[in-house]
Amino acid sequence: MSTEGSGPVRFPAMEDAVLERWEKEKTFEKSISAREGKQVYVFYDGPPFATGLPHYGHILTSYIKDVIPRYQTMLGKQVPRRWGWDCHGLPVEFEVEKALGFKSKRDILDFGVSEFNDACKGLVLKYADDWRAFVNRMGRWVDFDGAYKTMDNDYMESVLWGFKTLHDKGHVYEGGKIVPYCVRCQTVLSNFEARLDDAFRPRRDMSAYVKFKEQGSANSYFLAWTTTPWTLPANVALAVAADQNYVCIEHEEERLWLAEGCLGGLFDEPVIVERCTGAELAGRRYVPVIGEAIDPLAYRLVTADFVQMGDGSGIVHIAPAFGEDDALLGQQYELPAPNPVRDDGTFADSVPAYAGQNIFEATPRILADLKKAGLLFKQEQIEHNYPHCWRCDNPLIYRAVESWFIRASALREQLVENNSRVNWVPEHVKEGRFGDWIRNARDWAVSRNRFWGAPIPVWRCDQCPTIEVMGSIADIERRSGHKVEDLHVPHIDQHKFACQACDGTMSRVTGVFDCWFESGAMPFASRHYPFENKLEFENTFPSDFIVEYLAQTRGWFYTMMVISTGCFGQNPFKNAMCHGVILAKDGRKMSKRLKNYPNPMELMQVHGSDALRVALLASPVCKGEDIKFSEESVRDVVRRFHLLFWNCLQFYKTFTEIDGFVPTGDLAQARDNVLDHYLLHELAVLETDIGVWMESLDFSKIYARIEVFINVLSTWYLRLNKPRIWREGLDADKRQCYEVLHYSLSNFARLLAPFMPFLAEAVFTELGYEGSVHLEDWPRIDRQYVSHELAGEMSSLRNLVACVRNVRETNSVSQKFPLRSIRVAGIEAAVLERYAQFLQEELNVKQVEWAGDAGAWAEPVVVLTFSLLGKRLGQAMKTVTGAVKSGNYRIEDDGALVAAGERILPHEFERRLTVRDNQSNVGIVENMVVWLDLDIDASLKREGAVRELNRRLQDLRKQARLGYTEKVDIAVLGGAYVDEILVHHGDWLKGQLLALNVLRSDLEDALAVDEVELPEGDPVRIQLRRTAQA
Repeated sequence: MSTEGSGPVRFPAMEDAVLERWEKEKTFEKSISAREGKQVYVFYDGPPFATGLPHYGHILTSYIKDVIPRYQTMLGKQVPRRWGWDCHGLPVEFEVEKALGFKSKRDILDFGVSEFNDACKGLVLKYADDWRAFVNRMGRWVDFDGAYKTMDNDYMESVLWGFKTLHDKGHVYEGGKIVPYCVRCQTVLSNFEARLDDAFRPRRDMSAYVKFKEQGSANSYFLAWTTTPWTLPANVALAVAADQNYVCIEHEEERLWLAEGCLGGLFDEPVIVERCTGAELAGRRYVPVIGEAIDPLAYRLVTADFVQMGDGSGIVHIAPAFGEDDALLGQQYELPAPNPVRDDGTFADSVPAYAGQNIFEATPRILADLKKAGLLFKQEQIEHNYPHCWRCDNPLIYRAVESWFIRASALREQLVENNSRVNWVPEHVKEGRFGDWIRNARDWAVSRNRFWGAPIPVWRCDQCPTIEVMGSIADIERRSGHKVEDLHVPHIDQHKFACQACDGTMSRVTGVFDCWFESGAMPFASRHYPFENKLEFENTFPSDFIVEYLAQTRGWFYTMMVISTGCFGQNPFKNAMCHGVILAKDGRKMSKRLKNYPNPMELMQVHGSDALRVALLASPVCKGEDIKFSEESVRDVVRRFHLLFWNCLQFYKTFTEIDGFVPTGDLAQARDNVLDHYLLHELAVLETDIGVWMESLDFSKIYARIEVFINVLSTWYLRLNKPRIWREGLDADKRQCYEVLHYSLSNFARLLAPFMPFLAEAVFTELGYEGSVHLEDWPRIDRQYVSHELAGEMSSLRNLVACVRNVRETNSVSQKFPLRSIRVAGIEAAVLERYAQFLQEELNVKQVEWAGDAGAWAEPVVVLTFSLLGKRLGQAMKTVTGAVKSGNYRIEDDGALVAAGERILPHEFERRLTVRDNQSNVGIVENMVVWLDLDIDASLKREGAVRELNRRLQDLRKQARLGYTEKVDIAVLGGAYVDEILVHHGDWLKGQLLALNVLRSDLEDALAVDEVELPEGDPVRIQLRRTAQA
């Protein structure tokens, strides 16, 4: 770490040292054991898959999951932090299939299910060590050694119990429904899986307008539009809108029926020969376009309320086996539901023309055959948002499949009620994204026609309809008479037993659980409830906090809510936070292929983890918004937070060591000095504000407030106290300053601990504490120091300083040149007098004067809020604006403004001061007006020149890596102007630089040299060396 004269600190190396200390001293473990018997704060850690390395989304979530437990621990609570691994499901299977070169489900069956699952088990924690190293480097504390795994028997047994509990309560059924289906993975997906992340993405497909020939007619056709031509072999009906008008037009010796509202998009000058409503059209029959008629109830026009008049023809082709609306309509009209598509996405033998062909690949041939038969009116390529498998990226289809379902639709009212008890961040998620989803909750298909997962615990008789649902390993062992060693397929399928209702044999049904069902059972399954830890679970359920990114409102958040509502009738969490997505600097998704983002581990090695933590948590991403991330944002944090605060600490350490100061904690006189009082006020307000904003999980406000404190400490308190600190000896006043600094620095380190854990630990150690700051309690700053009146005065002074500097800059008058005077209006005379000396020193001004009236420099103006008044006043707006600009208005007692006969309410306008006659030496801030005397004479120029010499010589001290207390000799080589400067200000310059001698000749042993351009005279050479007398 940095010490006097050792150069700048390397924060990543400092963090590495802190990590070693935490590991050596078992600091994390102590933070848990020290709170034994205290109130437990529960947060659920969503289990990641270890089949890939962490990305920025994981990093952001991990930082939040670290801040909250650290803070709650300091509040005196015990916060267990158990890691978990999501081990089952398509993500793992897909990776194994890629590794083994498999192309289909058939390959797995040929390879052997047992062998395939063994391969999955071997791969599932492939990157576990990398995850551990990554999370540790981030500074996140978590228990990896006690991690739960969804593939462990204990976890799976609890999953079985959860399913049986739902079944026993009537929330489970088996049925055939239209569900998202992946032909590559050959399994059902849930409706929310089809909407995860970017599952819906642009896809180019061929659409077609198909002519369905009216039965018994020579040349009459119904024109239907479809974006899925591969479903035409399953067509059994055409749907029309009952209350819309339909027309028959003459077209190339044919008659075509379509909706009148769709004519314009297809025909320029249609000749209408017949018109009727959709209701009147219903009942007419047609000839199938592919294959033969299979059912007397099929191939007719029916009415449906989902038929739209936008794109297409207003006539919809119906295939009940491949669409939810189609299936419901088929049930309504008792239509058949032929399904000519096999599980692998190829056509079955029932469609001989395309048997064995992939449905998507067969589309061009289907269209070619329709064209050849004279039944294709038009085809065109379209780009539409289409659902894709969230793991293999292949397009999904919607298909009728038998599955086991959770009856989520029946739980809607309870889901809404339980959601009302949850505090959501951002708040709009509660009634918006999540609220909308649960209000329209659909039944959840939880079984998968796959292999690597917890088994569906249903046994079915081969002779009668009897089923048995097993909720424990003991249940299975009791019925089968054999010990269960492994719940995975195919081992569990060896357990068969006699049916209790007949002479049949009970065998387990095929299928495993949706991995989302398993992760949704995490609250109880991770504790092996109800078989173990019964009281522990019941006393800590629901959790106090969870956080994941926004899409999990349709993922983990949702599955937990459904399972917990169904099993326990209760919400699973009290507070839920959703963050947004971190995009690359160019606004695109982060991509390994494009290399459009910095490697996070390398970034932490360059700038440190704390800097990355602040850059992410202080951004809008924690409010559910997406952000563009760049390394520059992290580098900026180091500059604004780390360096500024570290320099404050080193300044304190250097001078307290020189003076031999030992802190006693005595702050009895702290309120007697206005700067001491103000710093303690800021510290107390910071502590209060953090507490308030942690309740609302508003990290951006917390980090902004932390930065404010650092700036008050660095650019105000220490800057204005330098004369107090630099004077010789350790008198009572200087000791009081040191006491206030020690108290503020040590408590600020405590307040900083959850938010910048490495920097806080390093600072705490530098201040001489032997224990870890993370084993400290949350500091409670004495409220006696809070003075909003004092804070208001200091805020005005700081704004006044900024205003004066801005006027100087506008007029190109360097800050180093002293001014004769400034005059200030709009501030109490007593306040200005009290702080006049501060202002003189800070602003480099000889005299600060109070002005009772600013009328010569500024005038009031009224600014109307056009966005509010435009609609309300209409045509009168112009007249009112003119009256206000000319000053023809009055302000009434209630604050309203009256102009041109119109009454403008207080919130509809603003009164401001503006500089009169464009005087460039006048500035306005808040309600203060300041006038600057910008006439710089020769004397003032000399003072400015010597200040510039001092600044450049101080830079040479830094280049030479000299300590704050090391004495030097300096050489200043120039002409008569330099002589004049040194005559007037040489002693001042020596004092500033701790210089024993100011020489006018070259230094042979100079440590550093430079050349300076002064306002007048030739360039000046400056040199510096350690003094021989030092």
